[in-house]
Amino acid sequence: MKKDRKKYAPEFKEEAVKLITEQGYQITEAARNLGVNPTMLGRWKREIEGSGESATGLQGSVAMKAELSRLRKENNRLKMEREILKKAAAFFAKEMS
Repeated sequence: MKKDRKKYAPEFKEEAVKLITEQGYQITEAARNLGVNPTMLGRWKREIEGSGESATGLQGSVAMKAELSRLRKENNRLKMEREILKKAAAFFAKEMS
């Protein structure tokens, strides 16, 4: 018979890892107190630290990539506008002389 896996909320995982990283608990002690397997808690810690993101930060990562893409497009547009203004300024300065 197959065991049903228990699903944990990303917020729970993040808080569990904070017990280890910020409050100084040992993995085994925190896992025992939370009622989870120490191996699972260690994996959560590696995932969060390895990716440099929190479990809830996964959605934030997607948002950050979208924001980065938007900012790059805006930056390119602004560079193009600046070049146009430089050329226009040079043109009008030449006309005035």
